[in-house]
Amino acid sequence: MRTEELPSMRRQQVALVLLLGVLILLPIGRTSELPLVCAALWGVFLWLRGRLAFSRALGVEAELQPGQPKSDSLLKSTPGTDLRLVLALFACYWLPIVFSAPTSVDAQHTWTTAAATLRFLPFALFAGWAMRHAAAAPPFTLAVAAVLALWILDAWVQWVLGYSLGGPPERERLSGIFGADNLKLGPVLAVLSPFFLMVARSVAGRLGLLAAFVVLLVPILLAGSRSAWISFAIVAVVFAWRETRSLRRFMPLLIGVAVAIVFSLVTVWRDMSGFEARIERSLLALQGTPQALDEALAGRVSIWRTAGTMIGEHPVTGVGVRGFRHAYLEHAQKGDWFAWEGAQVGAFHAHQIVLEILSETGVVGLLFWLIGAWLAIRAWRRADLAARGRAFAPGLALVAMCFPLNSHFAFYSAWWGLLFWWLLAIYCAALAGGRIGATDRPRGAQRVQRDPA
Repeated sequence: MRTEELPSMRRQQVALVLLLGVLILLPIGRTSELPLVCAALWGVFLWLRGRLAFSRALGVEAELQPGQPKSDSLLKSTPGTDLRLVLALFACYWLPIVFSAPTSVDAQHTWTTAAATLRFLPFALFAGWAMRHAAAAPPFTLAVAAVLALWILDAWVQWVLGYSLGGPPERERLSGIFGADNLKLGPVLAVLSPFFLMVARSVAGRLGLLAAFVVLLVPILLAGSRSAWISFAIVAVVFAWRETRSLRRFMPLLIGVAVAIVFSLVTVWRDMSGFEARIERSLLALQGTPQALDEALAGRVSIWRTAGTMIGEHPVTGVGVRGFRHAYLEHAQKGDWFAWEGAQVGAFHAHQIVLEILSETGVVGLLFWLIGAWLAIRAWRRADLAARGRAFAPGLALVAMCFPLNSHFAFYSAWWGLLFWWLLAIYCAALAGGRIGATDRPRGAQRVQRDPA
């Protein structure tokens, strides 16, 4: 290794630690904003110094200066396409906020959200630069899995001993390192589970994958979030298909997974009364009445009905991003769970991604989101096998997070939006790894020219 390459390697190591720091601090309130903002500022610096290349560079490579090692040149292939993907996806997320602001029921909050959301763009560009070499993906995935392993172990300790790093559990659910006043353990573990499962598969084969599935299953079940159960089921089905690749082998494996789930259900049902209460409440849906269904879903039916009314009355640009709570009381029906007498605001968000987008940003916002989804899928389809392998974990995490037939946290909120963009940045960076248009040399150190071919 050349001595002159050491500073570049150290910068990349620091960058990856900063990227990982967002995840590490996720359970501790808003502290995860600190590494994210630092990374965003770093991204702005890289942009201003010309260390991010946005030109379409198919068949482009840098002209080497005398004595310059070839490793310092801009890498061949399509870096501009990858960085433009980040810009396009950010536009599909951010522009609906801007278009909804003029007619928002709380324009000040909507514009504030639009301004605060700008930090995600330089952060995502920074992530692409931090993971610009393909070799960065495996150790980063391992580090993410290690963080998840700590959270999983902490959740198991809380189940067995009644206490964890986050304190005692909530009355009906495991809360783990997130704490009893922040019930996000289940959804976060379910969404991020592909990182843990991938590492287990690569280290210990199929037996390791099965063991990792069981280790994850129990805390996700006991965390009591039914949306997390659906998200984890999606992840499990995808991994089962990935291992079998044929219906003949897929079905026995799926049956085995179902048996493991039933066994786990029986085990935790007997040992935790809160989990039993969650199951019994869910079974109320089988009564078939609207009231029972609403109670089984903790008032979600009332929220979704009110969201539908908002969409009907504000179809084009919605009630404004983060304006749902302020418009709720005006559109809620009599007897609504969240519209009691004296209430100042209603339910905070729609608890469903499609209804959130339509009610807060209208048809315009939904169109942008659909374009963004198409761009992300097209980038996957155009990537080579190595890039798909690197992007599989964050890509599947995004699928589990955004699966429309589920309930969700608010995607335009500070916390869930942050995790969404962390995954999206990792996904784009992983697809571009080894091809990203970035260099550690300042502007002017290289001259890029198009290959005549």
